[in-house]
Amino acid sequence: MIVRSKKRAAGSQAYYAVKNSSLAMVILALVISLFISPFCHSDDRVLAVVTVHPLATKAAEKAFKEGGNAVDAAVASALTLGVVDGFNSGIGGGCFMLIRKPDGEFIAIDGREAAPLKASRDMYLRDGRANPDLSQTGSLAIGVPGALAAYNLVISKYGKLVLSKHLMEAATIADEGFVLDASYLRRLDQVVDKLRLFPDSANIFLDDNQTPWPIGHRLKQADLARSYRNIASYSVDWFYKGEFALKTENWMAGNGGLIVQEDFTRYEVKQRKPVRTVYRNHEIIGYPPPSSGGVHVAQILNILENFDLFSMAPDSADFVHIVTEAMRLAFADRSYWLGDADFVSVPKGLASKKYARMLAKKINPKKVARVDAHSTPLDADKDLFGKHTTHFSAADSDGWWVACTATINTTFGSGVVIPGTGIVMNNEMDDFSAQPGVPNAFGLVGAEANAVAPGKRPLSSMSPTIVLKDGKPIFSVGAAGGPTIISQAVLAIINIIDHGMPPDQALGQTRFHHQWKPNQLLVEKSLDQKCIDSLVERGHKVKLINSIGAAQAIGQNSMGAFIGSADPRGRGVFSIFN
Repeated sequence: MIVRSKKRAAGSQAYYAVKNSSLAMVILALVISLFISPFCHSDDRVLAVVTVHPLATKAAEKAFKEGGNAVDAAVASALTLGVVDGFNSGIGGGCFMLIRKPDGEFIAIDGREAAPLKASRDMYLRDGRANPDLSQTGSLAIGVPGALAAYNLVISKYGKLVLSKHLMEAATIADEGFVLDASYLRRLDQVVDKLRLFPDSANIFLDDNQTPWPIGHRLKQADLARSYRNIASYSVDWFYKGEFALKTENWMAGNGGLIVQEDFTRYEVKQRKPVRTVYRNHEIIGYPPPSSGGVHVAQILNILENFDLFSMAPDSADFVHIVTEAMRLAFADRSYWLGDADFVSVPKGLASKKYARMLAKKINPKKVARVDAHSTPLDADKDLFGKHTTHFSAADSDGWWVACTATINTTFGSGVVIPGTGIVMNNEMDDFSAQPGVPNAFGLVGAEANAVAPGKRPLSSMSPTIVLKDGKPIFSVGAAGGPTIISQAVLAIINIIDHGMPPDQALGQTRFHHQWKPNQLLVEKSLDQKCIDSLVERGHKVKLINSIGAAQAIGQNSMGAFIGSADPRGRGVFSIFN
């Protein structure tokens, strides 16, 4: 049985205004039970999966039906997305994976890209100023990819199938091709000039006239298929110790790059301790540094716990204002404190309740507060963390949950395809602070904590998150969209917990985002004009945009039945298989 959900949430302005929180949770449980009870049977083995592309969801289904678990489904999705959604993610980039085992143990797998050994703090400065072209396009923009190493590790330790099987399935799709839709072409149109700079990229993604392929064109990627099959035949050593690493070194040598074969050989996947906090009796499990997501999702929620969001409509000026102010405070802290915890001191106090109460006192319900700089949590020098993008989630009836966010950074990453491989390379080096105080491609400002260093991993906003109630997972959420990933995760959690919404309605609500600098409140155009006017009166500099990001969510009710939703703004698919 297959159930698919791909729809814009109707009545997205509705919300539950129940005053008693315990009653609200009862109502939420009933709503969820009614929503999903026809969809699954307790005596069947079941998989729930959500991705941004139908072919990736189908790949997860196939892996599951052939005996895999949710980990297999997630990796099958990831490798397929590298084919059909390659402008967002692929094995030329990195990922964060948050896994919950059936015994309740959580594992955070860090497959984030790393700076090459020849990287240096001021490598992007020219005449004393940061040159963004160098960190965003071409050879110097590329970090050492980690996604493939992460997928190999989780499959070997937690999967039921072998990596080679998932690779061969994805290779078939690359060989046979897939039909380009309007969504793909919109992304392609944004980077035509960048792709034209690199012949191998242009030969794949542009036609003979150096213009994007038309809608309906079947895009075949023979080189990428061959690379997938080589990895399947020779293991990930082909990528990290063999032909691909050598091809990359040779290309770098001819194009002013720094990466050499040794960078690939020395790359290692890291296992980290998740960030945990409690929000209104729900345990929030997030990703630790070098992700800023787990820390600041926790920080924002901790701040908001001091306010009665339950009584505020999710489309009201009061609600948007309070949540925005919490975002501003958290992003100010992010700009100063966050970086790779293996290299810099990141205080755990950023996610503490006591610190959140202090920050909450700075919020004025009626006007924008001044936030000139970061704040400082208690014991900031003592209690420390240990030394464009896509999100997909999978969960199965055996108790495996996987929330994974993968990326090559901006659209088509660096624009580089290593000749003869079909592999699009990331531009994650732009996620470092090329120069303290100078914004990156997403407008984010960083400090010394996120400066470039050899082997260091750049700060990320990726926020794969799993939420527990009474020790059991009830939903996972994640998103794509640069720094808006954090705000999307926060809003989804609030909409589900505070406003009692099912996932499709939660993801369909109007989104907004503030990252401290630049000083502007991004708001989707669906927000009511009266609300916008009220926000302006309170001192917000509002900028209207069509949409913010793309989030995905999977949930489970008390009876073990699954519910979920792809973002109604996109083409993603949520499915249940048994």
